Amino acid sequence: ILLEAGEIDATGAMRLTGPRAVHALDVLKVSAGQSLRIGLVDGPRGTGTVQAVDRGSVDLICALESSIPERPRVDLLLAVPRPKVLRRLWAQLAALGVGRIVLTNAERVERPYFDTHVLTPDCYRPLLIEGLQQARDTRVPLVSIHKQFRVLVEDELDRLFPAGRRLVAHPGSDRSFHAALIPAVPGRVLIAIGPEGGWNDFELGLL
Repeated sequence: ILLEAGEIDATGAMRLTGPRAVHALDVLKVSAGQSLRIGLVDGPRGTGTVQAVDRGSVDLICALESSIPERPRVDLLLAVPRPKVLRRLWAQLAALGVGRIVLTNAERVERPYFDTHVLTPDCYRPLLIEGLQQARDTRVPLVSIHKQFRVLVEDELDRLFPAGRRLVAHPGSDRSFHAALIPAVPGRVLIAIGPEGGWNDFELGLL
């Protein structure tokens, strides 16, 4: 269960309410004295010892570890998919372990996709946290949205990914990700995945 900064007081106490309390009570069946795996969003993991349970709330005393998990080394450059697909992807990407998600335009991306509420933090942040809770991770992926593919690749990509290895996924390739990552290199790994139908020739050349 992930907690937001400020929810834990100076003594380590906090009260779960809402969906998190429902999960603890109805799914985990917690009772006084039990421990829960907890974490602070973008902070350390830890444990929460149940002090008391009530209808719709769970009181915890939290103890956090001294270290913060490292951000996952894999970053994703993704041509914006259909909104219904993207909504399903947010939690899965966070659970798989992605450090940064860069959403971009491409020729085969429908322009109305950028107007969807699925691209707003109010929509995607709770879904990312849902995925992190499944993975027992705390590091929320960084998200940025770029409507101009060429500007992103030519002017912004070196700032976002200053070092590491960049891979382009494209239909028809005869090389696997595993082969492309040998020999191993330090730094991050960026995977660029195109829209349905793949990148066009201009986009491939630019990448």
